[in-house]
Amino acid sequence: MDGGSSSDLTHAAEASVIALACAEDSHAFGELVRRRQHRVRSFLHYLCRNPAEADDLAQQAFLKAWQSIHQLRSIAAFDGWLKKIMVTTWLEAVRRKRIKSTEDLESSDAHSSYSHSAGEKIDLDAALSQLPPAMRLCIVLAYDDGMTHEEIAALTDIPLGTVKSNISRGTARMKETLFDYQNRSKR
Repeated sequence: MDGGSSSDLTHAAEASVIALACAEDSHAFGELVRRRQHRVRSFLHYLCRNPAEADDLAQQAFLKAWQSIHQLRSIAAFDGWLKKIMVTTWLEAVRRKRIKSTEDLESSDAHSSYSHSAGEKIDLDAALSQLPPAMRLCIVLAYDDGMTHEEIAALTDIPLGTVKSNISRGTARMKETLFDYQNRSKR
């Protein structure tokens, strides 16, 4: 069921576009993709640290969303529903070993960090990339998206205690990494 052209939807209210997409209007869904593609790709890039992989995962997430859009029960729930699909898509990729293992990330980042000149600063992204995938996910959702521990647990199906531990340990590891980089650059 295709309602209209995408140009008709460019300035349409968000709720109207979501409602049309839920009715399986491909133009409306295309408009939702256009409106959210940057955020979805950025979120996934932040997690996987690979632009090409982030684009592939974003495409998979949008495909899953299109295939299940008819299951969305509330227009107001769209953003949370899409975020759940993004997180699930990324976690599935991690499980399939499509994302680099933690050891690969640590060794590649360790080698690249030693090559930085003394004047260069290592940013938070470099420290974040060294965390294990589940820990990185919890950190990104907590600090980048401002989610509570309970919201993260509900979204990711990670037990609440594990979410809290991942955030606490991940934050501590990032601080240590940044401190180590800072000390290396002073030498």
